[in-house]
Amino acid sequence: MSKFALDRVQQALPDALLERITDRTGGEWGVVKPDALRDVASQLKNDPSLGFRLFVCADCVDRLQLQTSEPRFEVIYLLYSPSRNEHARLKVRVGEDSPEVPSLTSIFQGANWWERLVWDFYGIRFEGHPDLRRLLLYEEFKGHPLRKDYGLRERQPLLPERPIRDIYRGPGTSGTA
Repeated sequence: MSKFALDRVQQALPDALLERITDRTGGEWGVVKPDALRDVASQLKNDPSLGFRLFVCADCVDRLQLQTSEPRFEVIYLLYSPSRNEHARLKVRVGEDSPEVPSLTSIFQGANWWERLVWDFYGIRFEGHPDLRRLLLYEEFKGHPLRKDYGLRERQPLLPERPIRDIYRGPGTSGTA
């Protein structure tokens, strides 16, 4: 994240950032309070001098066995400003008890898919998400496979094959109508 963008966010929303981190490559990160995430995202997008209009991605880090593992999860957001040619890097830390973060789908439509992915693999709920359901795993899947406490040899229940329409050969060739 650019130092300029972090400074602008800190001026506009002085209580929103918990800390500022510079990683080993010199990139600036802003650690945001969960309840201020929507305000920070709106500020970054709508401030004409910043213009972070592109939602690049969201992901999560499970810090279960790290020395400083409290809180357990970090939800990471990457935004991009075409006018400034800069990335914004934000982190929101959430605990293990009831991991929940405000959804950014009302600000960035591109956040929809990424938030569903984080829910699917890590179990982080997004408050206010319009359609929070599994994205890549089937609905009956138990648990969240990218959590570090998910069993390595965990077995899922067998499900009968669902009838699907064969779009390559046409209807009626795969045993379904």
